[in-house]
Amino acid sequence: MSNLSAIQQKRIDLRQSYLKHKGRKQLFVGILIPTLLILVGFAVSNGSASISFADVFTVILKKNLPGLNLATVHADVIIWQLRLPRIIMGVMAGMALGSSGAVMQVVLKNPLADPYMLGIASAASFGASLAIIFGIGFWSGPYLVIGNAFFFSLLSSCLILGLSGKKDASPESMVLTGLALLFFFQALTTIVQYFGDADAVKAAVFWTVGNLGKADWSKISILFPLVMGGLLLLFWRSNDLNIMNAGDATAKSLGVNVGFTRIFNMIICSLLVAGVVSFTGTIGFVGLVAPHVVRMIIGCDNKFLVPASGLVGSALLILADTVARTVMSPIILPVGAVTSFFGVPLFVYLIIKKNGTNQ
Repeated sequence: MSNLSAIQQKRIDLRQSYLKHKGRKQLFVGILIPTLLILVGFAVSNGSASISFADVFTVILKKNLPGLNLATVHADVIIWQLRLPRIIMGVMAGMALGSSGAVMQVVLKNPLADPYMLGIASAASFGASLAIIFGIGFWSGPYLVIGNAFFFSLLSSCLILGLSGKKDASPESMVLTGLALLFFFQALTTIVQYFGDADAVKAAVFWTVGNLGKADWSKISILFPLVMGGLLLLFWRSNDLNIMNAGDATAKSLGVNVGFTRIFNMIICSLLVAGVVSFTGTIGFVGLVAPHVVRMIIGCDNKFLVPASGLVGSALLILADTVARTVMSPIILPVGAVTSFFGVPLFVYLIIKKNGTNQ
C-alpha cells in the first residue's frame, strides 16, 4: 500500500508541476497581448508630430461612430491615414515573421534558421529590382513591384520544396538548397542593379532594406487574410511539431507523418514570408530573435512558442519602427536597418546568456 500511495503522490506532484508550468506559459502569452496593444498606442501617438493618447482614442472612436465629432482633422489624417495603417502592417508582419521563424527552427532542426535563410527574401528582392529598374513584371499598375516580389518569393519556395523533396524533404537538403538559392538570387539582383540608372537603383536598394511607409488600408485588406489564415494553420499543427522535437524516428513511431508535416509547415511559412516581404521589403532578425527570446522564457512547447513568437515579433517590429520614425525626425529610417542594428547585439546577448545558463 505504501508503494501504491507513493506512486499516486508522485503522479499528483507531476500533474501539479505540469499545470504550474502550463500556467506560466499562459500567463506569459496573456501579458504579451495587452503589452502589444500598449505599444501600438504608444507608436500611434509618437512621431514627428506628437499626438496624445486621448486624441488617438477619439479618432478611432470617431471612425466607428461617424456621428461623433471628437477629434481635429489634423489628428484624423495623421492617425487614420498615415500611422495606423503603417503600424497594423508592422503588427501583421511581425506576427508572420516571428511565428514562421519559430516553426522553421523546429522543422529544419536549426536554431539559426529564420524566414530569410531559404532565399525567399533574396528572390523577392530580385523580383522587385526587375520591376523597379526595368519595369518588367507579371502585373501592372500600383501592384507591379508587390506582384513581382511575391511571384519570385513563391518561385524560390517551390524550387526548395521540389529539390529537397527528392531527398525525402530532409532538413539538411532544404537548408543547403535555400542557401544556394539565396546566393543565386543575390547575384541576379546585383547584375540587374549594375545595368540600372542611379535613381532606379537607389529605389531598389531602399526597397530591400525594409519599409512600412507605403502601407495603406487596401494593402492591409489583401495581406490580412493571408497572415491570419497562415497563422491559424501553423497553430493547428503545433502538436506535431512538439512530437518532432523528439526526433524524426520517434515522431514516426508515434504516428506523425514527418515528411508531410515538414513540407506542409514549410509551404505555410513560405506563403507568410512571401506575402510580408512583397509588401514591406526585407526586414531581418525579427524571425530569428523573437523565437529565441520566447524559448528562453517559456521553453519549447510549440503550442505556446509559435503564438508567443508572433506577439514578440510584432512588439519588436513596432518598437523598431517607432525608433525609425522618431530618432532622426523628420527623417524616417528604413525599419529593416533598425531591426538589424538592434537585432545583432540582442542576439549576441541571448547566445551569451544561454551559454552561461548551460554551464
